Amino acid sequence: MERNSELVQELKNQNCFEEKAESDKRVKVLEILQTLGEAFVKKACAAKGLPDHLVNNSGGKIFTFGSYRLGAYGPGSDIDTLLVVPAHIERADFFQHVPKMLSELNPPAEEVSPVPDAFVPIIKFELQSISIDLIFAKVPSVNSIPRDMTLENKDILKGCDEANLRGLNGVRLTDELLGLVPHPVNFRMALRAIKLWAKSRAIYANVMGFPGGIAWAMLVAKICQLYPMAVSAVIVCKFFTIYTKWKWPQPVLLKDILDEGGQGAGLRVWNPKIYASDRGHLMPVITPNYPCMCSTHNITKSTKAVILREMDRSLNIIHEIMDGKSPWSKLFAPHTFFTQDYRYYLRVISAARTKDEQLLWSGLVESKLRHLVSKLEMLDNIQLAHPFNKGFEYEVECNNEDEVMRVIRGENIDQSEANGTAVDSNGKSSKVKAYTTSFYVGLVLDTSKSKQFDISWACHEFYDICKTWNLYNDDMHSIHVVNTRNFELPDNVFKPGETKPTKKTKTIKRKIPNAAGKKRGADEVCP
Repeated sequence: MERNSELVQELKNQNCFEEKAESDKRVKVLEILQTLGEAFVKKACAAKGLPDHLVNNSGGKIFTFGSYRLGAYGPGSDIDTLLVVPAHIERADFFQHVPKMLSELNPPAEEVSPVPDAFVPIIKFELQSISIDLIFAKVPSVNSIPRDMTLENKDILKGCDEANLRGLNGVRLTDELLGLVPHPVNFRMALRAIKLWAKSRAIYANVMGFPGGIAWAMLVAKICQLYPMAVSAVIVCKFFTIYTKWKWPQPVLLKDILDEGGQGAGLRVWNPKIYASDRGHLMPVITPNYPCMCSTHNITKSTKAVILREMDRSLNIIHEIMDGKSPWSKLFAPHTFFTQDYRYYLRVISAARTKDEQLLWSGLVESKLRHLVSKLEMLDNIQLAHPFNKGFEYEVECNNEDEVMRVIRGENIDQSEANGTAVDSNGKSSKVKAYTTSFYVGLVLDTSKSKQFDISWACHEFYDICKTWNLYNDDMHSIHVVNTRNFELPDNVFKPGETKPTKKTKTIKRKIPNAAGKKRGADEVCP
């Protein structure tokens, strides 16, 4: 119990719990979204020329899922939300109307970023300083979505396509998960600890090939099932003990896989014996609700290696903690991705001419980055391609187009250099802003075969994938992959107190006779 009390105190020290005023603010924001959702459905119905009774009675409902619905969120956490609509509303209507409606709120939503081509199509935005991920699902079998609707009945899944299915199942999974753990209070506290650890170590991001929030939750839930009487500290300890020894790709299951869910809908269920794509999942964590799916399908060979490396590190630390030799804070120590882990990086730079366009474009590039990682893993002389779990924005005012081109190719323009008085022929400022987001991939190279490595094929394949975006415009968007040494990393990737790597200077031993005709000692070297 002493270790458990220490864990709770450390989570408080790490600011993992939100004040009541902030939680109340989340409730109000969700009420605003509910009103907006209903207004959107009415607007879409009217635009289609549907009868008044459908316009006025189609409804629409906002559901939450993920960490917020599980009760394991903290300050700054986003809210995963789902807008459920009736059969006559399409996803195209959602992306056509909702972004504009968000910008018309008072106060308006900020950083609205629709990503319709993502694996789960999504609109990301901030509303009253709260980050929201909003996805869409329609129920093909109903013409009205009342406010008191629930998603428990499996019949609502009939006729759903893959995207609608993923949306509806996010909510259904969250609800079922809480019913599968013996003590939800202990589960929530342990989940807070594992989420803090995963975020601190930069291995929390489904889009980048790491487990997302719901996958980490299922991994914790499995430990709760295996040790039903354990307190939170013991659950965290057993988490690392069990998963460092897990025989991947043996799947993590919270209950037996349901082939038909008792309803005969014929939806595809995860089954590596039948589906080749399912056999390719490296660390499968399977959702318990019908149709059972793999929540970790994005994990690659490299991200699996990174996850297991982090778990091995943490297992040694957790033993020290449980023996009273180390504090819990050691488990949650920040990652060293930029300061120590790699000598070589790839910097993937997405750029656009306006801030709004960059939000859209960078979201698209982020959603495709795992394809670059997978292609890099196919190259003989790359042992590991480790994507960092978030991007870094850079905005600078340039004097001319030449400076813009330098920025989007990875050169950081000193702001003082760009603070000139560039004017056009009419005496007006001719300053041009450049907007970029950089994503990083740490590399471990195998130099036993060759001292050089060629990534041009992987990069061009990645460029082609990104440029198939239906909104891509050569004049508006650009993407570059730049080889970067650790000492060339820009300052904005380092947190206060972190030390940027420096270029190592080689010392050269020269065999030059000294005045006495003797050889110089090994410590007498040229700089």
